[in-house]
Amino acid sequence: MATLSSTLSKPLVPKLPKPRKVKVSKKKSVVDAICRMPLAHSERLMNPTKEPPKMSDITWRIFRIMAEFVEGFQFLSESEREITIYGSTRLAPGTPWYREAEELGKMLAKGGYAVITGGGPGIMEAANKGASEAGGESIGLNIQLPMEQRVNAYVTRSRAFHYFFTRKVMLEASAQAYVFFPGGYGTLDEFFEMITLIQTGKSERVSMICVGKEFWTPLVDWFRGTMLNRHQTIAKADLDLFQIVDSAKEAFQIIKCSKERTFF
Repeated sequence: MATLSSTLSKPLVPKLPKPRKVKVSKKKSVVDAICRMPLAHSERLMNPTKEPPKMSDITWRIFRIMAEFVEGFQFLSESEREITIYGSTRLAPGTPWYREAEELGKMLAKGGYAVITGGGPGIMEAANKGASEAGGESIGLNIQLPMEQRVNAYVTRSRAFHYFFTRKVMLEASAQAYVFFPGGYGTLDEFFEMITLIQTGKSERVSMICVGKEFWTPLVDWFRGTMLNRHQTIAKADLDLFQIVDSAKEAFQIIKCSKERTFF
């Protein structure tokens, strides 16, 4: 049997708890996380590794978008009494609506208005041509597309945009009237965008002028017959948010009664 003295002579070794296994998180940082976002064709060409974009990529994209908005509003702040004109790129010089758009651009310039278009060919070129040749301000807000130069020769001040949606906001930002000549999906897109903003009260009431009764009347008939009468998906007052005319002269008479406004 161990004596007291022998027990006390043994060194006292405290029992330490067993070390716990530390789990190392395999989660990626927010910056390295994969972000699901659409890439333009030009952006895919610049990504030879074919790796999916990361959060760091979208962060820089947001900065680019912010820059386009800031620079766009600064650009527009230098003009006043703006009228935005939309229409097909496929209507060539010499066609009836090209001539009407050119005439309207001329009348607007002589009346002291600034003409704004998307800066491209067709109706946009016609409106810019009329404004430029009459000595007025002819503005083009064009879009940067690969392998293509879109700005027409009659633009006196221009701003190029990488993103369609930032350009769209600039076209809609401060005009006191919007004129829609016959056009394709892009023209209809702009028309429905503006009419929705006005209908929902997100934009103040602004003159919406559709030029070309033959072109626009079938669409309005569908609004009235299908949307209003058959399905009641719009109100009767919604049909009064725009006007249809048949000439540049009629459009100009409406524009003369419009008032200059601030952004939205």
